[in-house]
Amino acid sequence: MPPKVNFYILSSQSEQGRQLFACKLAEKAFRLGFKTYILTDNLIQAQQMDKQLWTFRANSFVAHEIYQNDLPSIANTVIIGTQQAPAPWQHTLINLSTKCPENFMLSEQILELLDNDETQKQAGRLRYRQYQQQGITPNTHTM
Repeated sequence: MPPKVNFYILSSQSEQGRQLFACKLAEKAFRLGFKTYILTDNLIQAQQMDKQLWTFRANSFVAHEIYQNDLPSIANTVIIGTQQAPAPWQHTLINLSTKCPENFMLSEQILELLDNDETQKQAGRLRYRQYQQQGITPNTHTM
């Protein structure tokens, strides 16, 4: 079965705004027990997400770590990385990168985050078309 793809269009125009929204989605997935992977373009962005997940909400705890080829010991730890999600962590993919995730058909749900930045929107349109070419009709949510 193909994944459910949701595009979230944020009104802000900042990387931090996208990361904060990604934290909220990751927290929800973590609480539901989903194995979640946050795909980033580079290690700096992964480290920023790592820091944000510690601080985005005062009383929140989301087990997370940067993925560097070793799977976490806690079952539904959110992992953050720049490469393809490891097989057990493909259920929920939060895409903060500008590229279409590799082997995205293996995921159950993909959450795409865009903001008002024109470069982000252009990359998002390209990914939207790539999903359509695979027979997936993404849902779009304007936040």
